[in-house]
Amino acid sequence: AGPCAVVQVKTTETDGYNAVQLGFGDVKESKLNKPEKGHFAKANVKIAKHLREFRMADVDVKVGDEVNASVFADGETVDIQGTTKGKGFQGVIKRHGQHRGPMGHGSMYHRRPGSMGPTSTPGRVFKVKKLPGHMGNVACTIQNLQVVDIDTENIVILVKGNVPGPKKSLVMIRTSV
Repeated sequence: AGPCAVVQVKTTETDGYNAVQLGFGDVKESKLNKPEKGHFAKANVKIAKHLREFRMADVDVKVGDEVNASVFADGETVDIQGTTKGKGFQGVIKRHGQHRGPMGHGSMYHRRPGSMGPTSTPGRVFKVKKLPGHMGNVACTIQNLQVVDIDTENIVILVKGNVPGPKKSLVMIRTSV
């Protein structure tokens, strides 16, 4: 929950909605293109690797301010959004939790998806049929997690519950809806 610089403040008059754009993470200046460098130069803040926008009902920060872990309090409930761990191409047992077929007596039908549906009517496989495919690496929001403690010295927020994504991945923490 490192210090995030306010890079841009969007209002209903200029952009049609209220939001705050935060910059987070260190990056070499050579990794950014000219428009990105200009965006940070206009705000007069240090360049950042990640830019994320948070919609708000009323904005009470200014460009150049620093937002850190102290915006949350102990016992508060938060929503955490992240990208889940990627599992690659998986079968129906791991992907959808289906049961396997019989293992003995020459069934030869162990981990396959099962019946594809009726034959003559409708004569096709429905779009909602659970089949093998790509699993994970999608946006996921876990709601109503409780903030246990905030360590401002180490810039860490301790949360009770699961957080989506692998270790060291980027997550967005919001107050709970």
